[in-house]
Amino acid sequence: MRLFLACVLVLSIASAASAHVTVWPRESAAGAMERYVVRVPNEQKVPCTSVDLEVPPGVTVRDMLVPNGWQYELKKDGDRIIAITFRMEIKPGEFAEYPLTAVNPKDATEIAWKAHQHYADGRTFDWVGPAGSPRPASITKLK
Repeated sequence: MRLFLACVLVLSIASAASAHVTVWPRESAAGAMERYVVRVPNEQKVPCTSVDLEVPPGVTVRDMLVPNGWQYELKKDGDRIIAITFRMEIKPGEFAEYPLTAVNPKDATEIAWKAHQHYADGRTFDWVGPAGSPRPASITKLK
């Protein structure tokens, strides 16, 4: 029985980790301008209503593609965008992608994209942890 419960726990953690908010591509060049895509899956039983993306230190967002029906809010520190809230209903079993263009920091080896996924029932999943944690932030390695 203990082995069965351990297997269920491992599988549930693995499935939760595989469904998290991710930012693509996973590799880029330091100092380069890159087209990033924030991918937001919904594997819950209620709609996802919004996602807050923290813009990593040293990353400069230049522009965003905003398809019809989507809304966004920017949080700034001076002229620099430090967070973006994307709003669109993502139904269970669907996913959405939010493209943006940004300039990578010149002196970093990786950047961590922290995200907070909000659902219609009031729950929030924070994808902010280190690699290997149950809710990791998406990492882009810089060459």
